Amino acid sequence: MTATHDRIVLTYGTFDLFHPGHVQLLKRARELGSRLVVGLSTDEFNAKKGKRSVMSFDERKMVLESCRYVDEVFAEYDWSQKLNDARRLGADVFVMGDDWAGKFDFMQESCNVVYFSRTQGVSTTQIKTSMQSLTNHPVVQTMLQFS
Repeated sequence: MTATHDRIVLTYGTFDLFHPGHVQLLKRARELGSRLVVGLSTDEFNAKKGKRSVMSFDERKMVLESCRYVDEVFAEYDWSQKLNDARRLGADVFVMGDDWAGKFDFMQESCNVVYFSRTQGVSTTQIKTSMQSLTNHPVVQTMLQFS
């Protein structure tokens, strides 16, 4: 590697309800290189995966682009584009959470693959579950009737 070579780190995700776990992943990923590029799942791709985001693609993209660790955000349309994206971008490192451990080892043919442990105690799923519990609480239901 030459001194002028950007060390490009690539990761993917939905990044809905941006939270400290997302920040921690992006910070750790950025520490592995000089540029962090993020493939952001489109709303259509999320629907194919059976997921529905609270925030739209454009909203999630705006939040990611405002994060100081992220240098570039592009759309992820399907599972199969990752290897081509890594080659197109000249990625040196591919990063995912360890809940995906082993699932992207095929990326080794293009770049180094790193799986980070998840931040304990926080996830988008937990946040959504907590929000649902709150909105189902009788006091909140009563308050919503009067709003």
